[in-house]
This record gives sequence, structure tokens and C-alpha cells, in this order.
Amino acid sequence: MKTLLICEYREGKLLDTTYELVSFADALGADKAALLIGSDDAVPQLDGKVYLADIAVCGEYNPVLHKAAVLAAIEKEQPDYIVFSHSSYGWDLAPRVAAALKVGQVTEVVAVADDGFEVGCCNAKMRRKVKPTAGPAVITVQAGAFSAEPGSGRATVEKLEITGDSQYTFGGYEPAEKKDVDLTKAEVIVTAGRGVGKKDNVSLVAALAEALGGELGASRPVVDAEWVEHSHQVGTTGQTVSPKLYVACGVSGAIQHLAGMKKSDFVVAINKDKEAPIGEVADVLVVADLLQFIPALTAELQS
Repeated sequence: MKTLLICEYREGKLLDTTYELVSFADALGADKAALLIGSDDAVPQLDGKVYLADIAVCGEYNPVLHKAAVLAAIEKEQPDYIVFSHSSYGWDLAPRVAAALKVGQVTEVVAVADDGFEVGCCNAKMRRKVKPTAGPAVITVQAGAFSAEPGSGRATVEKLEITGDSQYTFGGYEPAEKKDVDLTKAEVIVTAGRGVGKKDNVSLVAALAEALGGELGASRPVVDAEWVEHSHQVGTTGQTVSPKLYVACGVSGAIQHLAGMKKSDFVVAINKDKEAPIGEVADVLVVADLLQFIPALTAELQS
């Protein structure tokens, strides 16, 4: 089995998500090759071949030329799976490649199963197994679902000469909208999840955050329900944080949320469900009714 991993390169740097793709390929037990549209000094460390296309020719992002580079690498490698990160880059390019090859695509893979791949469904509250019926197939891998430890292999590099005309030009990156609160700089974050029950109960979590000298965070369901402003959201569609202390209150632990807080130094989870996925990453799991536990903890801290 062979995989072609599509690296992401941005503003002169290889993104760490490349190594999540390497971990995905390792979980499959597959041979690895990669495509990098970038520079010689950013070639990823892996055991296998890296096809290198010049960033000066292809641009930071150009869907026509980047698709041409992917198709050229596929032609040479003949992989079983063409693997992208489930990012804005992968969202745009992966379907173009699948359509050009006239093959299927499996989107937002969170785990490898014995008979296929696990993907989220029902707003990431459940998982289903998907298996392509014919190869090759295009895959996008959810950020944070696989480890991103840098590899130790030494790749062999083969350069690709990409030519062609495109009506697109890369205009640059647009600065993110200024947020009411910058959680990326917070040393303590206390996050409200769906388990708080209703909007009025968010104030309990906010009081605990204040008692700990931290900031209020929120999971996506809480933001979608308009209980908390989007500027407080933690996760792949919110902010990626790395506080010294992260307290998850009623957070189930969907992959998308874990990806946003996995770099926290110490994680405390408060959840009445001892089987909640958040417990797998928590340093301390408090199995309790948060509506009783949080006020008691806050009162103790305040005293």
C-alpha cells in the first residue's frame, strides 16, 4: 500500500500538519512519498521520496498549478491514497484532484479502522466507518487526530518541473479578524462545553475562570447556540491555545476541540460522563455534576 502525502508550505515554512499525515500513513502501515510545493530547505524528514515543485513557479497557492503538481506526483508514484490535511488548502485542492482523477474522496478522517476509515458525523458527536470501494482514493485528515512529531528519516528528493497557464494569482493572506479576547496568550483557560446545559449556566464557568485568574473559553456547540461569542471558541474553527492550565467544563472532547487545546500543559476535565473522550487527554478527570462542583470549587478558591 502506498500513500502520497501533500505537504503544506506557508510563508517560507513547512507546516507541522505534514507530520500528522506521516502518522496517518504509519497507522495504515503504508509506504510514504510526499509532494512539497516549497523550497529545498523545507523538505520533510521521512523515509521515502519527496517530489519537490518550486514555490517560485507554482506560487504560495494557485489551484491550477498546485493541482498540476499533485497530478504529476501521482503519475510518477501511482499511490493507493492521496492524503491532504483537512485545512483550507485541503478543502479547496483535494476535491479538484479527486474530480480530475474521477475517484472517490473520504473527508475529515479521524482514525484508521480495520476495515476502512473513521469519520465524524452528527456534528462530530458520532463516528461512522467509510471504505473506498475502488482505488485510488483522495483522503483529508482532520487536524489533531494524529500526532505531529517530526520524523527522523532522510528523504530522497526528485524535482518536478511544473508549467502551464493559470488565470489565478496569489494576492496574499488576509489578517484574521481582531478578537475580543486573545486566548492564545492566556495562561489559564476555563472552557464551557455543551454539558453546561443552558446559557445561564455559562456564568458559573466564567466565575471559575475569574477565580483562577484566567479567561473564558467555549466549545463550538456553545458558540453555535449563541451562548458565548465566537472570539472565545477553542478548536479548529476557533483559536488554538497552549495555556499552562486548561479546565474543560462539560466538554465532550470532539477531535476538532482537542486539536485546539492539545498543547495545554495541564488539563482538568469536569464531566459527569466518565467515558467522555476528554478524559483520555485530561491529567485530572473530575466525574461530577458540574452545576454542583463548579460553584463549590469557585467558592473554595475565592476564600
